Amino acid sequence: MTRARNVAVDITATVIAVLVALMAAAGGLDNGTLGDGRLLVSLAITVPAIVVLWWRRRYPVGVAIALLVPAALTDMAGGAALIAVFGVAVHRPLRTALWVALLHLLAPVPLSIRYPDPDLQVLGANTLALTIIAGAVAWGTAVRARRELIASLRERAARAEAEARQRAELVRGLERERIAREMHDVLAHRISLISLHAGALEIRDDLSREQVADAGATIRTSAHQAMEELREILGVLRASDREELRPRQGLADLGELVAEAEKAGTTVQLEHRLDGGLPAAVDRTAFRLVQEGLTNARKHAPGVAVRVLLERGDEVHVRVSNPLPDRPAAPALPGTRSGLEGLAERVALAGGRFEHGVRRSDQGAATFTLEAWLPCKG
Repeated sequence: MTRARNVAVDITATVIAVLVALMAAAGGLDNGTLGDGRLLVSLAITVPAIVVLWWRRRYPVGVAIALLVPAALTDMAGGAALIAVFGVAVHRPLRTALWVALLHLLAPVPLSIRYPDPDLQVLGANTLALTIIAGAVAWGTAVRARRELIASLRERAARAEAEARQRAELVRGLERERIAREMHDVLAHRISLISLHAGALEIRDDLSREQVADAGATIRTSAHQAMEELREILGVLRASDREELRPRQGLADLGELVAEAEKAGTTVQLEHRLDGGLPAAVDRTAFRLVQEGLTNARKHAPGVAVRVLLERGDEVHVRVSNPLPDRPAAPALPGTRSGLEGLAERVALAGGRFEHGVRRSDQGAATFTLEAWLPCKG
């Protein structure tokens, strides 16, 4: 499309240059300035000048400089010279176009003095030439500015599209990270229960049939719940409308969580002093803090009592602590610390503070504590 347009413009420019040459020839024959064989010389000069215009787009300044000689020798080359000046204004900076235009304004002056126009005389002819060349430069500069504006808009649109793609990739990455955190939170608890009960069935041979059946039922229930929660998360992941992933559990499910932990053999000392009315994000984050604390205690310090404290002052205070055994147990499941990292990120997003680690009392007893302070204003 661009090539066809350029060819059409070149043909139009050639036709205009030919028409100007014919008009100048007719005028010169009428007023006698092309007598004494000057017509043939002018034709011999003008025809190559018009042909050279086809290279003005590739070499605008070079073509314009080359046409200074024909413009200085005959009026018939004036149209070609004017088109060359216009091409320089279109394809080169204004400063270059101005000095090229000045050269083309001065080059024909000796010819206008040697063969003055009977009607305009020298001053009138050169004033008219100045006006025409100034118009060509102004028009070419306007075309150049328009092309630069269009190119700038296209570049800006391409950049905006690229930035939009980058933002989309970032959003998808954040969504994947969020889904990964949800998968860890909802599955780690269930899988740790399954591992605990399966380990009991493996190493204990003194269990009654009722106890074995009860452990098997717990394993089956936990596995079923884990599969349901995994199916829900994957359903959101596959959803085409990008439905927001909303964890279903909060502090209202705290009693069920504690019951499951105690059923798995963990003693939980719960001090629940919150009276509800918390923002949804704070409610979910507090629940996840307790869930992660119980899961970690079950994995790394099985059989010890876990103390859970939830209270409200200027902030919501959540603390989960458990004493460390004298001989740390090897966890049945490998840990990646992604749970604690995910909790730190959750608390930070909720605008709170998060701490975790081993603390020692004055008597030297070691306690692992997971603690957070969350803003309680909605």
